[in-house]
Amino acid sequence: MKQTIWVTFFAAAFGALFGVFVAQDRAVTPAIAEQSSVNDPGALSTVSDTATVDQTRYTAEELVNFNVYDSTNRGVVHITTRSARTSAFLLFETPTEGAGSGSVLDRDGHILTNNHVVRGAREIYVRLYNGEEYPAGIVGSDDLNDLAVLRIEAPQEFLHPIKFGDSAALRVGQKIHAIGNPFGLERTYTVGIVSSLNRQLPTADRRTMKSIVQIDAAINPGNSGGPLLNNQGEMVGVNVAIASKVGESSGVGFAIPVNTAKRVVPQLIENGRVIRPDIGITRVYKTEEGLLIATVAPEGPADRAGLQGFKLVKTRTQRGPFIYEQTRVDQSQADLIVAVDGQAVINVDQFMTVIESRQPGDEVVVTVIREGQRQDVKVLLGGE
Repeated sequence: MKQTIWVTFFAAAFGALFGVFVAQDRAVTPAIAEQSSVNDPGALSTVSDTATVDQTRYTAEELVNFNVYDSTNRGVVHITTRSARTSAFLLFETPTEGAGSGSVLDRDGHILTNNHVVRGAREIYVRLYNGEEYPAGIVGSDDLNDLAVLRIEAPQEFLHPIKFGDSAALRVGQKIHAIGNPFGLERTYTVGIVSSLNRQLPTADRRTMKSIVQIDAAINPGNSGGPLLNNQGEMVGVNVAIASKVGESSGVGFAIPVNTAKRVVPQLIENGRVIRPDIGITRVYKTEEGLLIATVAPEGPADRAGLQGFKLVKTRTQRGPFIYEQTRVDQSQADLIVAVDGQAVINVDQFMTVIESRQPGDEVVVTVIREGQRQDVKVLLGGE
């Protein structure tokens, strides 16, 4: 019997859910997030104070939960979007709405969320813990890591930033906390543990997000972009997806590690995008031994370093009064990449992971097999 597993990027869309299907099938599932009457701002803006709690009535674990929620929930925002979808048959636009979560980064009004929450949106609104709603603009976005930074104009006293922690310190079995807006239920709090580390998730452009944190805390459509927190109330991840047969929580959720956000966010705020290094290799072919270079950009970093791709060889043959010209591809002199900076690479994703961990202007050592001999070639990375 064919088994189907959903990996759903869980921004709740009123009419559409951002998702990819990984297994034997590929499909999109609807996940309507209806606004609930419990979203009355007055009912949800109350922030309890752990210090006033009778600590003899609760377990130590419960007191930790209270403290995490009380110290962070005002920094979690509800994001709603409006866009339009064009009918392929009737040639008219249908309004669509979506929803997700986000975290306050600073008192300048910067908000961190998933890129898929706001991608393609014509209008974006951010609602704070006190019910106040503000239009938001996209400061910058990163498709590869599914992160985006928004900005709102709000009074500083309404903005409660959530502190970044260290995702490298996470351990399997460690307790974690998630806050978000599943199905429009604002600042819903769930707890769980880290189920695994260094998972991989496919992206829309057939790349792979690395170092993903797997969790068992209940997260659902609408949780996208919300914070994953440790016991100290520090953000250690950005909730991004669930694996499910039905498109809803099944105890297998995923979060982008906060250390990725630490690298990406400053660039998004400063440049509006992530400036990644360029090695100047434009096409490769995967082999069992490594990556065979097909083409390099003329005068690019790889070309200047002497890395070689396929050669076009022209031949002329005369038959009677006619001269025939032929062009063939000579692969014999092409370099076969087997490692970068000592790290073995056998596919494009591994290769790009190493390159994109560097900065423009860095020097990398590309190990290649050339005419049967192993060689190290130093390449000075380009980039804007």
